[in-house]
Amino acid sequence: MTRAAGPIPSGTAVVLLGPGGAIPGAALPVVRSASAVYTTADAPATLADEARTSPVVLLTAELDDPNAVVLLALGAEVVRPEPVYGGRLLEAVAVMDRLRSPGGCPWDAEQTHDSLRQYLVEECYELLEAIEDGDRAALREELGDVLLQVLFHSRVAQEASDEPFSIDDVAGELVAKLVGRHPHVFGGGDPEVRDARSQENRWEQLKQQEKKRESSVDGVAMGQPAAALVAKLVQRTRRVGLPVDLLPDSPLFAAAAMAKLSGDDPEDSLRAEARRFAEAVRVAEQAARSEGVDPAGMDESDWRRFWPR
Repeated sequence: MTRAAGPIPSGTAVVLLGPGGAIPGAALPVVRSASAVYTTADAPATLADEARTSPVVLLTAELDDPNAVVLLALGAEVVRPEPVYGGRLLEAVAVMDRLRSPGGCPWDAEQTHDSLRQYLVEECYELLEAIEDGDRAALREELGDVLLQVLFHSRVAQEASDEPFSIDDVAGELVAKLVGRHPHVFGGGDPEVRDARSQENRWEQLKQQEKKRESSVDGVAMGQPAAALVAKLVQRTRRVGLPVDLLPDSPLFAAAAMAKLSGDDPEDSLRAEARRFAEAVRVAEQAARSEGVDPAGMDESDWRRFWPR
């Protein structure tokens, strides 16, 4: 094995090719700046000597390729292909299919869109809690539980006798939506989009055109929590110029509306306040127990005595 007597020029690299022989995106700068680029098949016998005097790049599928070994011994940089994501999603789809197929799980086989509704709501709230807590392990787990609901509903829909569709149809519709609503990314530019705020407005415009909506509040999910519903209605109507004084003046609606108009999310703010209150209750109860007082039997003066300051 040939070894260098001193440092080799910056830019000498061994580039591991990706699936289908694709050059990793991270390797393009070193490929463009190299004095020579070789594959395993056309690398010269003088590769090591050349690498000592000028930056060269070797494209290879294996690090144990003899030419790669030579360059690595000289101290060449290794550029690896970007990881290919999504492979385990296919595994998750296969597991869901197995659970719903004959010989699978009896409970899974009995579920319907309607019976699964409660779990979708619960999993979404658990995901929100993981985000609020900053719990990375819980976040990963709860994202998986929400994904399960998508897979489950898609598999149930696939079995329907009336207008069945599969997870591929769901993914295909999502891709079409994302591409169609990002013409500034996939369509060669969009003068309507200048920053994140204008993109948000453009998204709503394109959505309204696609769905041929007649009202600015069409498509708002009326079954969502009340504070979130108020925030969404206010957001939609303000975009089309509805005056603030035409908003309902009931105290609860007004409080949620004013929070949204000031830039806050009333649902998030109220939930955060509720969680702080719940934590204060726990602290007071623990303080009472530490002094031998049963929290279930406390009166108002006891609560005030143990309430955290």
